[in-house]
Amino acid sequence: MTRRALVTRPLEDSGAIAEALTRRGYQPVIEPMLAIRWLDAPVPDKTRYQGVLLTSANGARALARLVAWRDLPVWTVGEASAAEARRLGFITVSAAAGDVAALAALAGSEIDPKAGPLLQVAASRLAGDLAGSLTARGFTIDKAVLYEAEAADAFSPALTALLTEGGLDLALFFSPRTAGTFVTLARDRLAPDALREVTALALSAAVTEALEPLSWRSVRTAERPSQEALLDLLDGV
Repeated sequence: MTRRALVTRPLEDSGAIAEALTRRGYQPVIEPMLAIRWLDAPVPDKTRYQGVLLTSANGARALARLVAWRDLPVWTVGEASAAEARRLGFITVSAAAGDVAALAALAGSEIDPKAGPLLQVAASRLAGDLAGSLTARGFTIDKAVLYEAEAADAFSPALTALLTEGGLDLALFFSPRTAGTFVTLARDRLAPDALREVTALALSAAVTEALEPLSWRSVRTAERPSQEALLDLLDGV
């Protein structure tokens, strides 16, 4: 019997993980817990900045839809956002090790704060304080809020039926907010033991903490905050 794995990422980010699951013999079930909405904003003046900071692949998409230029250096939170920035045409892209602290450390080691301000592409709701960390190191950071992530307010009927019937084996979570949204909906709409046979895979300790209110079969945490490390957990399931 084919094992089913729930993908809770925004739709824009679900394709690669769904393909990776399919290659490993799983049937992906895509049910975004967050929906990305692009915001209208002034076009950033690239002549003001020495580079760009991106904390997500959606930040790369939001910037690319707004500006024609691709030649400012870009520093991203991890490899997935770096790959998306390169796909969208940005020429010089460097990736941190997967979280905001790592991006702050990378920027601090590679960028001269005296060479000019940095542009941080941000969502309306931020995880971590990248700007604060870098400002403390002498950087000038301008935030451009270019998108927002809206939380789902219900499970689809198909997912509700799957969870009620015990037809799900795995659930993958990439952010505390995604996990928290799932937890809120599950506690409101499912029986307390509906997830007793489901193993949750979490990108980080913070994601694992957000999943704790539910009764899972088990919750496993990736060794590093990257998609590859999360997928490595499949070997032990």
